[in-house]
Amino acid sequence: SDSVGAVVAFGDSITDGSRSTPDTNNRWPNHLAKRLVAQPSPMAVLNVGIGGNRVLTEGAPQAGVNALARFDRDVLTQPGATHVIVLEGINDIGNARENPTPTAQDIIAGHRQLVERARTRGMKIVGATLTSFEGAAYFTAVGEAKRQAVNQWIRTSGAYDGVIDFDAVTRDPAHPARFLPQYDSGDHLHPSDAGYQAMADAIDLALFSSRPSTTQAGRR
Repeated sequence: SDSVGAVVAFGDSITDGSRSTPDTNNRWPNHLAKRLVAQPSPMAVLNVGIGGNRVLTEGAPQAGVNALARFDRDVLTQPGATHVIVLEGINDIGNARENPTPTAQDIIAGHRQLVERARTRGMKIVGATLTSFEGAAYFTAVGEAKRQAVNQWIRTSGAYDGVIDFDAVTRDPAHPARFLPQYDSGDHLHPSDAGYQAMADAIDLALFSSRPSTTQAGRR
């Protein structure tokens, strides 16, 4: 009905659920959907994560066009969509390796564009911090510094309507650049089933209690 909204999970392979157990629906958006459907006012969850996706540039063909280019198609024109969670940027950082570009500020500028475009369409937009990746094939100290800078901006800038701190939930307190062992799928980039569950459990459902009107959110 018109009273039911939808949360769009917009991201890369971590939202797509890479390295979760196949055919078990153990991605973090699956677990979020289970929580939301149990609420007095249930909501849908639309998973538009694409493995390898980046904020600013294209990678392999299967990674799709960059987040800025696909945002209208995959988020703003989704029927009934009232909220979007953005978890994007680790592939921009990792694939650059030691290259200073894109800078953290370049990635932040991309996020700012997503925020403005969502608000123009009357949607609420929530930013998620980038999870740890030390030990991954494309990890560098340069990349880690960028990740920390992007996360600091997401947490403190106030640009987003709300923040989900996936990094704080899944990192090892004794070694913050890495996942907790039980949340690591083994490649040090993607969470395990337990990690995806922890991510979903950490989402404050109050982020979705304030909904734009369906008329406003539905304008295309």
